[in-house]
Amino acid sequence: MSRDLSQTLPPQALSGLAQEWLMEDTPNFDLAGVCVGSREVKARLLCKSPDTVLAGCPFFNAVFTELGCTVEWTFTEGQNLGPDPVTVAAVVTGPARCVLLGERPALNCLARASGIATRCAQLQSLARTARWHGQVAGTRKTTPGFRLVEKYSMLVGGVSTHRHDLSSMVMLKDNHVWAVGSISQAVADARSVCGFSTKIEVECRSEEEGREAARAGAEIIMLDNFKPEDLHVAAQALKRDFPGVIIEASGGVTPDTLAQYFSPHVDVISLGCLTQGCPVSDFSLKVQRPDPQVGQ
Repeated sequence: MSRDLSQTLPPQALSGLAQEWLMEDTPNFDLAGVCVGSREVKARLLCKSPDTVLAGCPFFNAVFTELGCTVEWTFTEGQNLGPDPVTVAAVVTGPARCVLLGERPALNCLARASGIATRCAQLQSLARTARWHGQVAGTRKTTPGFRLVEKYSMLVGGVSTHRHDLSSMVMLKDNHVWAVGSISQAVADARSVCGFSTKIEVECRSEEEGREAARAGAEIIMLDNFKPEDLHVAAQALKRDFPGVIIEASGGVTPDTLAQYFSPHVDVISLGCLTQGCPVSDFSLKVQRPDPQVGQ
């Protein structure tokens, strides 16, 4: 039985985001609302991107809940919607003007979330097929104000979200090291404030830097922008001498090259393309026309 990932989302975060999106889209008058009024209508949610993995349902629901509408889903979040060119994913019911007020904010979210989940599911499937033991992961390269949606979509797609923000884990990148002078000093300074409860990761450009980071007490070594053949050599050497360290590969990894980075000595492969440049899924919301026979 699949887990209900919506339980990870705080209700106040959902309602807060929905209100922000609605206010952004309709900051004052809804001038077109006078055309349709508040008669109850049904609108079908259509997916026009075959083999889309459905994601973002809690956010979609939250938008329409704010407007007094209801959503009845045909599919469960995380399901592949199948190969058909057009698939009915849900039906939204509510006052006509409210359905139309929520249409674009809700669709924008669902299209983005499902696009990310679809790409994540494809890459996770590639890792499973290769019997790789590690985790495909996202990055902090997210859209400002939309991080919760994008990180949630990674979960639905079956990959690791990586850290959520600067407070979630310490990642010492080249700029941190260059500013303080050395990897060892940077790790020591970070450890003095993060204590035992927060992991420290260090971005390393060579095996030697990886060794310095491991000796300084970093739990995670990121081998950044390594060519696959160089990555395998460095990861094996570091795992041999520091078996408790987590090895992450990152930098320049794409869906087409991901398989080249699979290794028994690499635990995590992170890709910015899970969010940046990720295709969106094509959804539309169509109000059902009244039956001309009704009322005659």
